[in-house]
Amino acid sequence: MRQLEHSSYALSATTDRGFDDAVARVREELTREGFGVLCEIDVQATLKAKLGVDREPYLILGACNPPLAHAALDAEPALGVLLPCNVVVYRQDGLTRIAAVDAERMLSIVENERLAETAATVLERLEAVVTRAAD
Repeated sequence: MRQLEHSSYALSATTDRGFDDAVARVREELTREGFGVLCEIDVQATLKAKLGVDREPYLILGACNPPLAHAALDAEPALGVLLPCNVVVYRQDGLTRIAAVDAERMLSIVENERLAETAATVLERLEAVVTRAAD
């Protein structure tokens, strides 16, 4: 099992998988945890097209778990500014990395105790996604 790393805003893991394989696994694991991908941003292609910058592959997946999003929006209607939950797959220095937002830390800025249970559930599910996709 891969070691999950926590920063002040994200959880991440390095994987031996290639980029495309890691993206496919992340999608599978998001589905397994009840998330759909609402949007995706190919940062590598965007920076190349807009700035002429070459960089390694970097994909942002905007993930949403509808029941959890519904509960969060009921507790805090303006919360949509912090949604969806981003999961990224990227290559750096020859390694593939998978990272997701730390929902508890992100939602703590809202200072609404009614979000605590939802944030903990989202964090638990995204930890499972990152861990299983990296293995």
